[in-house]
Amino acid sequence: MKHISSTLIALLLLLNLAGCQSTQSNTPDINYALINTSVFEQKEIVSQDEVFALNEDIKTQLDHYIKDKASPIRQAKQLLNFLMDNGDSTLAYQSGANLVASDAFYNLNANCLSLSILAHSLAEHLGLSTQFQRVHIPEYWDQSQGYSLLTGHVNLIIKKAPLRDEANKIFFLEPTSITVDFDPNSREQKFKTSRISKNRITAMFYNNRGAMHMIRAEYDLAYSYFKGAIELDPAYSGAWGNLGILYRINNMHDLAERTYQHALIVDPNNNTALGNTALLYRLTNRESLAFEIETKLENKRKSNPFYMIVKGNEAIAKNELNKALHFFNEARKLDNDLHDSYFGLAKVYYYKGNLSRAERYLKLALKNAEFNHDKRRYEGKLAAFKYLASR
Repeated sequence: MKHISSTLIALLLLLNLAGCQSTQSNTPDINYALINTSVFEQKEIVSQDEVFALNEDIKTQLDHYIKDKASPIRQAKQLLNFLMDNGDSTLAYQSGANLVASDAFYNLNANCLSLSILAHSLAEHLGLSTQFQRVHIPEYWDQSQGYSLLTGHVNLIIKKAPLRDEANKIFFLEPTSITVDFDPNSREQKFKTSRISKNRITAMFYNNRGAMHMIRAEYDLAYSYFKGAIELDPAYSGAWGNLGILYRINNMHDLAERTYQHALIVDPNNNTALGNTALLYRLTNRESLAFEIETKLENKRKSNPFYMIVKGNEAIAKNELNKALHFFNEARKLDNDLHDSYFGLAKVYYYKGNLSRAERYLKLALKNAEFNHDKRRYEGKLAAFKYLASR
């Protein structure tokens, strides 16, 4: 499977970024004892209206671009062209770029959540009908500032409404819609999707913002965004799990454990909350409980190449280079098209002092990279290799 661009988070310490749960029934009430604490200061966060708002300049540009007499689907296609004309044609994904709609318009190098929010707001301004979707991609991890980020993916459907005649009889035309997906690989592989609400999308946005603030040790803001996500959508388990991480890294172990448990009540399949529970058990000397969870998760994830890449990066961080080599090779066996595994092998051989093999795998990483920001990164490293070789 190719690299899927995504929405964010989970820390391994795993943060859970905008992968989302679609089930919204049988959700327990908000446990305010878990989200109300005097340890952190409540900060102001952007409102839902601000997340989706378009400024007057964007509306004016859009109105001039769209032809008034075009059909709804034609308008939707024009909307996509409008986005492409505004930015470069790659719409490069950046996992940390959690931008409100207006900011995403001026900087299309955002993540798929922000771009989907922008597309929704543009479509809404044109009076088109939309539906957000969660795309059920396999677990995929990204790296940011030493953290493993478990990512998810969302897209948007723009559709025309059914027609009614004057006699109040309803005639449904052949379904006509456009799926706006900012990752071509997701479109090609036709993953299962499920509908999600505007509140869930906003909660995911808050969750991503909170995760980025937590990585930067801006804990009051992280807390405020996680709390905002939970209050808006108590059924979003990812925000509960990330709030538990915030408590854990601030040594609030009892509260962290109870928050993880609540995340798992909301969604028993939240593997990130389960893995972080195991980490907490190890920190609090409950080794047998931790091992039980870790074994269960290992069996579930051992066929996932992205998980092997995470394990390889963790081994590098511990200077266990032979272990890292094993994990990156396992990832390559599971999917030989992933640039991340070749980059991992390049790092291992670089640290081992084998520069020729490191350069070889870096070239393979470049060959398999699909997004411009990855290609530029590998090209820069290859240029550095050539400089070293010339000295």
